[in-house]
Amino acid sequence: MITSIEKTRQISPNYNSIYLITDAKNLRSYGFTTIEISYIKTQNTVNEVKVFAFNRFKRWDFVQIIKKDDKDFTNIESCRKAGDALLCKINGNKISQVLIVDVEDNDVSAFAYAEGMALGNYQFIKYKKGKDSKKSFNTLAKISILSKKISEKSIKELNILIEAVYQSRDFVNEPVSYLNAKKLAEEAESLCKKEGAKVEIMNKLKIETLKMGGLLAVNKGSIDPPTFTAIEWKPAKHINKNPYIFVGKGVVFDTGGINIKSGSNMTEMKCDMGGAATVIGTLYAIAKAKLPIYVIGLIPATDNRPDGNAQVPGDIITMYDGTTVEVLNTDAEGRLILADALSYSKKYKPELVIDIATLTGAAHAAVGKYAMIAMGSKYKKYMDELKISGNNVFERIVEFPLWDDYKELLKSEVADMKNIGGQYAGAISAGKFLEHFTDYPWIHLDIAGPAFMDSRDSYRGQGGTGWGIRILFDFIKLKCK
Repeated sequence: MITSIEKTRQISPNYNSIYLITDAKNLRSYGFTTIEISYIKTQNTVNEVKVFAFNRFKRWDFVQIIKKDDKDFTNIESCRKAGDALLCKINGNKISQVLIVDVEDNDVSAFAYAEGMALGNYQFIKYKKGKDSKKSFNTLAKISILSKKISEKSIKELNILIEAVYQSRDFVNEPVSYLNAKKLAEEAESLCKKEGAKVEIMNKLKIETLKMGGLLAVNKGSIDPPTFTAIEWKPAKHINKNPYIFVGKGVVFDTGGINIKSGSNMTEMKCDMGGAATVIGTLYAIAKAKLPIYVIGLIPATDNRPDGNAQVPGDIITMYDGTTVEVLNTDAEGRLILADALSYSKKYKPELVIDIATLTGAAHAAVGKYAMIAMGSKYKKYMDELKISGNNVFERIVEFPLWDDYKELLKSEVADMKNIGGQYAGAISAGKFLEHFTDYPWIHLDIAGPAFMDSRDSYRGQGGTGWGIRILFDFIKLKCK
């Protein structure tokens, strides 16, 4: 169930309402008593209480105290988290609809509050079948907003984004027994085609014809064939001549191949297609919002398994662009399939290519779940813009260097390059490997940390987070102004 948001122009006496305020005195015109207002002021001042719940028997009234500054992106994020935090009370009382009242015309805060509440209400319950399982289902279905400044257009776009994030999370949370490479491609086609995007799914024969050696090498240990999916959104009146391209890593399950992962490191590896899920969700959102910009999504997809004919350390493979690569670690497979897609991107003469991938444990170790690592080439203007969008949606970027010194780590004695760089600077050497296959403005985003949560993380939830959709959509939307 997707939680929808709508704009309303009145308060119904039967609505369960959430009043957003900075000062309790502003509640007087909303039926709160002098005693209630005094209580709110005292508890907020003395005990720093931010949320108050009043049971009116036929409805609930909630009061949420927020900071007044709605231009600081950290304050805006606190509003998203506050919206999520109230969900436990709402779903616990089996409430299906709430009204957010923007008491003091803090429209940015009210918008963020609704966004956090809707995103936090996501659940992956497809496989819950027990008779008692429905007791834990979230009941909130609709959020209404009473605000003078929030437009119908912005709410429509927010609903599109929420749907896209939900869909992306579903993809990541699905087990590979359901969502193999072929099924992922079919789901992408079904989702994006209905919004007017053109979708081409290249099968194994086509991939062999194209000589995508990286994708084929990773797939050698699998009984399921690989796919390479191209999603094109090119509206009639697009404002850019050359496309923006998003490339998403689609390793639907990563065992590590012959360099097999240890048990605990393999448990969550259905999430290794988080980049692909983000690209699909982003293209869907852009197409559904009818943004007047030419965008392409490319998704190389396979699983990585250690079956009979799997690639082994020491193999030398030839990539799509003719580069030979010495494979020294089969668990460094994501860069191999991305490299083919990055080379393929050259045919479009792109304005900019952004690849997004759960690529390295080194990135996760460096910044944890709080940000993604970025690097690139010929990209300065775009990186600055992307960082602004990252702050707007609180999907923050930590930029790493990509100096030529790191080329030394990838030198091979028997091939043009090797697929790993050694013990140190793993996230950077992976980026340096990918850079070799680009000749255009390019940014690499490593989302290994924030793409999947093993425990609940506010409105990002547990499991797949959909990280990347909101920043990429905001980045493209700002291009349309």
